[in-house]
Amino acid sequence: MASSLMRLGFAGLTSLFVLAGVVQSQAQTPPQQQQQPQGPLKLDLIGTQTKWTKVCGHDQAANRDVCYTTRDFSAQANQPPVIAVAVYDIRGEDTRIVRLLMPVGLMLRPGFRFWVDKGETLDGTFEICFPNGCFAESKIKGPTVADMKKGTTLSIAVRNQANNEVTFEVPLAGFGDAFDGPAVDPKVLQAEQQKFQDELKKRAEEERKRLQAEKGGATGGAAPPASK
Repeated sequence: MASSLMRLGFAGLTSLFVLAGVVQSQAQTPPQQQQQPQGPLKLDLIGTQTKWTKVCGHDQAANRDVCYTTRDFSAQANQPPVIAVAVYDIRGEDTRIVRLLMPVGLMLRPGFRFWVDKGETLDGTFEICFPNGCFAESKIKGPTVADMKKGTTLSIAVRNQANNEVTFEVPLAGFGDAFDGPAVDPKVLQAEQQKFQDELKKRAEEERKRLQAEKGGATGGAAPPASK
């Protein structure tokens, strides 16, 4: 069930997935080279889309109808996603699934912890990783979903390679309305995702040209040919 459900969510996101700068620097820099003192890190995230989105489909492998309410989040406006959150609601089952798409460079064995506002802390595990992101998930019951509907912040805590705790603060505003509301037209969702990808490609190209221009200015341009 988990592997087939995974194919239903986060369409197109893995190609956009990037590491938040603070997590990337902490994860890729050897511990002895990192600034001291080391300690917990917190990232306050914002949605890269205007709102939470509910998507429904049929899981052919499990022969079940599945809906998931999802949103991507970034550390800064107009930047690629840092993480994605989806809550799966499988028809005929009381248990829901929280699935996350997380950055690379994290310690997998401890898994992750999450809680709504100051509520109960729950545990989750990493399921599979790709070069640009890792899937993690946890099974939850109705009361946790109810907390998310009326809550303000979903906190997700992980550990990076330097063994520092990194907490992602995900805003929950609008989650309840999306979870209980109608599903979005898949064509509309696809169009929104394509628009976002195009904007990211445009900004990446502009950044590439800027860096090339700075590099050219620093070297003073090409050296003149030697005189005979």
